[in-house]
Amino acid sequence: MVHSETLDNTQSFDFKKNIPLLAVLLSGAFITILNQTLISTALPPIMNDLKISESTVQWLQSIFMLVNGIMIPITAFLIGKFSTRSLFLTAMSMFAAGTLLAAISPNFTFLLGGRVLQGAGAGIMMPLLQTILFLVFPVSQRGKAMGMFGLIIAFAPAIGPSLSGYLVDNYPWRSVFYVVFPIAIVIIISAYFLLKNVTEQTNPKMDFLSIALSTLGFGGLLYGFSIAGNVGWLSPNVLISLVIGAVTLFWFITRQLKLKEPILEFRVFKYSIFSIATALGMIVFSSMIATTVILPLFMQNLLGFNAFHSGLMLLPGAIIMGIMNPVSGALFDKYGAKWLLRLGFAILTVTTFFFANLSQDTTFLYLAVLNAIRMGGIAMVMMPSTTLGLNQLPDHLISHGTAMNNTFRQISGAIGTAVLVTITVTAASGSSIAGAIQGVNVAFIVAGFVAAIGFLISFAIKSPKPVTKKN
Repeated sequence: MVHSETLDNTQSFDFKKNIPLLAVLLSGAFITILNQTLISTALPPIMNDLKISESTVQWLQSIFMLVNGIMIPITAFLIGKFSTRSLFLTAMSMFAAGTLLAAISPNFTFLLGGRVLQGAGAGIMMPLLQTILFLVFPVSQRGKAMGMFGLIIAFAPAIGPSLSGYLVDNYPWRSVFYVVFPIAIVIIISAYFLLKNVTEQTNPKMDFLSIALSTLGFGGLLYGFSIAGNVGWLSPNVLISLVIGAVTLFWFITRQLKLKEPILEFRVFKYSIFSIATALGMIVFSSMIATTVILPLFMQNLLGFNAFHSGLMLLPGAIIMGIMNPVSGALFDKYGAKWLLRLGFAILTVTTFFFANLSQDTTFLYLAVLNAIRMGGIAMVMMPSTTLGLNQLPDHLISHGTAMNNTFRQISGAIGTAVLVTITVTAASGSSIAGAIQGVNVAFIVAGFVAAIGFLISFAIKSPKPVTKKN
């Protein structure tokens, strides 16, 4: 079957007039994404100050990701239920309230509660922002808008650990929250005056069983895959979480297909290009997330670099990806996704296999340069594949498409990290450093083959053809 991407260059649109709106949306994305990595360097001082163990403090990371992943699937329902402005302001207010609660928390329980609120707000924000961008910008300029969005996605996680490290070295750990809080307030005030209602309120019925099934299904899978790399796939916690997640998710999907007004519309996968683009996005996102975990561990545990230098190694890649995202967005608007996806996956595949040849003599420069090239390839795929897939959907399904896209990316990131970390450990030969490095190389070989599968799938996308505006 031939799959063709579509381009629409018939609409005129003033991009400059929407710069204030775009600035508010991107600022909201930046602060919520930054928050995911900002706390990582602050965990040790939090442990010392609150007198808690390492396994306990890790819940500050896990609970954010878990709540984030639970909220994303029901965002399509929330977008239909509430106006754009009210939902954006509510999400940012929840995020700001969580940030303040974490900053002033007298103990770990309050701090964890703050992270829950932050995760809930951030989980609503990401698919909501993409939905707004797709409804505000015409098809012919969505690549440019999503390229700017991709720039934020690239820079925010890279800045987080460095900024957090500076703050906790010079100020109390609460400073990582005090820095974020006023920015969140400014975004809320700006959105109140600048943000318009662009989504359509369909007022869907509240199906509590579907929300419960979604929470248990996606939450169970995310939690199970997230801890599998550390505690082992045969751990009772992992097995129970995955079984509960899989069973309830199956129940959730079958229920959605029967409901007249589903919480999450799985029929978006009837659009073949959306399905292909989502699969490509999952492959590239899991590859990116897993590598940001494996490379720092390799540098710190096996080559003797400190945390600062391992973070510094990732920085050129983040900068390249940040620069490339707007460029790839502009190229997408002009030429379509076909060659961007193929070239991006070709670069990703080749560079991933180059990472499968690491040794104790591997230099900082080699890792930094190779990772930078690799991230350039990822930038050619990530936002263009998302834009390509969502462009195929009619307006009333875009909120479901963005929720589905973000949900499956979260799951793919958790699976990719868990699988590659497990391979790294199990493929290690003996207890020597050289044996451990062999495990890392095997993990990158597997990642290279997965990237190669993505490269082959990208050939299902054919040349673009002009279309008229969808109804």
